[in-house]
Amino acid sequence: MTEEELKQFKAALSITKVAMDLGIPVARNRFHCFFPTRHAHGDRTPSVSISEERGTFRCWVCDDVRGDVISLVQFVKNCSFLEALNWLKGMYGFLVPGAKPPLQNCDDIANAAPVNKASTPNRMVQTAALVAKTAVREASLEYSSPEPVKELVSEDERKKIILAFLKMLSPVDRTPAAAYLARRRIFKPTWDKMLLRTITDYGTLNNKLKEMYDLEVLKYVGLFNEKGNLRYYKHPLFFPYLDTKRRSCYFQARAIDSSVVPKELNLRGTVPYPYNVSALDQKPGWVYLCEGVVDTLTFLGQSIAAIGIPGVRSFKTEWLPLFKNKSVVLCLDKDEAGRSGTEYLQSVFAQTGIRTVVLGEGLENLNSSMKEGDDINSWFGGKK
Repeated sequence: MTEEELKQFKAALSITKVAMDLGIPVARNRFHCFFPTRHAHGDRTPSVSISEERGTFRCWVCDDVRGDVISLVQFVKNCSFLEALNWLKGMYGFLVPGAKPPLQNCDDIANAAPVNKASTPNRMVQTAALVAKTAVREASLEYSSPEPVKELVSEDERKKIILAFLKMLSPVDRTPAAAYLARRRIFKPTWDKMLLRTITDYGTLNNKLKEMYDLEVLKYVGLFNEKGNLRYYKHPLFFPYLDTKRRSCYFQARAIDSSVVPKELNLRGTVPYPYNVSALDQKPGWVYLCEGVVDTLTFLGQSIAAIGIPGVRSFKTEWLPLFKNKSVVLCLDKDEAGRSGTEYLQSVFAQTGIRTVVLGEGLENLNSSMKEGDDINSWFGGKK
């Protein structure tokens, strides 16, 4: 595997999925440290956080507990870099650049041709599947958490708190957020349709939330940081992920100051479904899949059916049934990461027979085509 292929392979992996396959109990993008004796109270509150977007993990107490998805395997299985890489290739070989998609499920394997010289590949797939299942079981036995992550509130209550928080935000009309969106050629009809919101008085909102809820609950839900304040001081523009009934239990916040890094801040926890999931209505047709909310909003402003994902690693295979009867135009950024992500998504969709095309493929030499470094919004004339 070349250095570039290794980079593509790591970019295609979900570090959260790998952690769970290793037997690590992950909750709200956190898990217990591998060295609980270094922590006060045995790391009762999980200290290791996962960045799904970056594909990394980090313990906030132990400086040496950090790294990428390969490092994670090394920690859990106490093995070398090469052994960790080989384990990942064995588990997720279909994501290796140039690999063919695997058989779909046990029924597909059972229905494969009888084993003979012509059907040797089927026997290899069966063997690989058994090895993968065994590896998961072994990994689960090798790592044991000090204790399960305690739920401070139920999942239903968590959703109610998120919904209540979003209702406390202001419409973007006549705010700095509106000016930011207008520069990106995203206008009021789209703001209103997708219920975009903003923070207009951070201090008042911060204090009101503390009055309404226990501080530990606000931290657990993901709204407040460890210092006891609302996380979104520098990210005042909110994109709610609306379900088919126009409710939201998840959102993404955006900085409108170009100097702020990172420019996006997601609510902690699992992304429940793609942005603008209502476009996946099970009716035959095309849908445009974008990398990020802003690109999705750009298409929606042009009356183009589009959905968005926060990043390539955030796409979940359990979302594939949502794409029933759809063909997908992949509209990822025109850069190295976008190209790697496009290859990954092509492989994922191919496994279930969903047709994909790449936006602009074959038209690269036209003056109107996307240039290197472009995203959909900049292609449409948006300014940062």
